[in-house]
Amino acid sequence: MKSRLKELRARDGYNQTQLAKHARISRQTISLIERGEYMPSLLIAVRIAHIFNEPVENVFSFEEEEL
Repeated sequence: MKSRLKELRARDGYNQTQLAKHARISRQTISLIERGEYMPSLLIAVRIAHIFNEPVENVFSFEEEEL
């Protein structure tokens, strides 16, 4: 799974701690998602997408072989 989290954080001026607080998850979880080491639950993915006012598919994507 790929995410645009780091790019969107930069666009909207969030650091990892601020985004984590808004998404009600830990900063470490944000870091793991950005590094591709953690796949968020659907609820967390939707929360993060909502924070950026983006559809979830514009924030997270899968490679064809992952589907």
